[in-house]
This record gives sequence, C-alpha cells and structure tokens, in this order.
Amino acid sequence: MLSIIIPVLNEEKYLPRLLDSIKSQDFTDYEIIVSDGGSIDRTKIIAEEHGARFIVDTKIKHPSAQRNAGAAIAEGNTLLFLDADSMLTTGFLKKSYQEFQDNDLKIAGFYFKFYPNKWYYNIFSFTSNTICCCKQFFNHPASVGAGLMADLTVHKKIKGFDLEVLLAEDYDYCERASREGKFRMIKSVTLLSSSRRIEKEGFWLMGWKWIKMGLYTLTHRRIKKQIMKYDFGKF
Repeated sequence: MLSIIIPVLNEEKYLPRLLDSIKSQDFTDYEIIVSDGGSIDRTKIIAEEHGARFIVDTKIKHPSAQRNAGAAIAEGNTLLFLDADSMLTTGFLKKSYQEFQDNDLKIAGFYFKFYPNKWYYNIFSFTSNTICCCKQFFNHPASVGAGLMADLTVHKKIKGFDLEVLLAEDYDYCERASREGKFRMIKSVTLLSSSRRIEKEGFWLMGWKWIKMGLYTLTHRRIKKQIMKYDFGKF
C-alpha cells in the first residue's frame, strides 16, 4: 500500500485541489495522511471531508517534522510525500508506483512544472529538473520536496528527515536515503507544483533564494541556520 503524507499549515486554499487530484486517480491502494503543524483555518475540515487521516503536532512547525509525524503512523510499505500545493496529473499514482517497484527503487524524486505557469517560470523548473537528472547517477542525488517517494524501511533506517536541517531538507533526505538503496528520478509522470512562492515574492527574489540554497547543496553543505526567510504556512 502507498501512504501519501501531506505536511500542512493553514492550507485551506490549496489542499482541496491536491486531494481532489488524488481522489480522481485510477489507483486506489493508498491512504492519505494529512500531518498538521497547528492550522487555524479549515484545513482539518477539508482533510476529513476527503477521507484523510488527520494528525496534529505543534511542537515544531516545519515540513520535516510534519512529514516524520505522518510517516510514523503510515500503514503502507511505500511513502509518497507531497506538498499541499502540488497537484497530480492523470495516472500519476499508478504509473509512479509501478515504476518505483519495477526498478527496485528505495528513494525517488519527480520532475515538475509549475501551475499556473509563465514561460519564464520554466527557467526555475528546467534548471532544477536538469540538476536533479544529472545528480541521480552520482553519490549526492537530489529532488524537490514537493514530491518524494521512499521505501518505509529506508525512511526508518535513516530516521526520517533531519530536523536540524532548516532548508533544502529534501536534498539532504535524498542523499542519506540513497546510501541505503537505489535512487532515481521518476520518468513516467510529471508533478504539478504551485508557483505561489514566485508570484508572492517575485521572480528575481525567488531566483536569488534558489541560487543561494543551490550553492549550499551543490557543495554538499547542510543548511542548519536560517540563511533566509522561507515561509511555511503563510500563503
């Protein structure tokens, strides 16, 4: 079974889109776990209306903490971490899960594109996708946290996401998990990821933040201090 884990904090606007895209899939062997950091909007109501398991942990409000909390109660043998502002394309679950199993993967990332999209947003997605494509064949693979698939045993072995890593925790997770089993980027589907950060902060500021984080991750440094403001739950 596939356990879909969604970290949230005040996601009443975007969560319904993701949950609806999950419910419309032609794959049904899954559970949905919405892991909340203390929302004060309708997030819980929306999650429960869509049949998701809803848990709350307000000790640490960070995607890593909420992902780990969701994984701790997962009943499936494979985990799919999705950001609340992602959306799934037709056939996403069936194709990606099949590819994960067929290739005996233990950790996998997804190529993505933005929605709503503008041509110059493709600079971000193309650059990120290209870097992740190249890095998958070496010792330091990476993928964006908007979508990650992992074997539950491997997740437990590496003790999940490192809560000391404040930014680019997804890259750190991929690298550590890849030491325990095969990592690859999923080729059969593309993940839709919201462009809300770019729209809120602007193309140039967002670009600078990505470059700054990229310089850390490309040199294999773990970001354990707040080098920039990168909000969770303020959209």
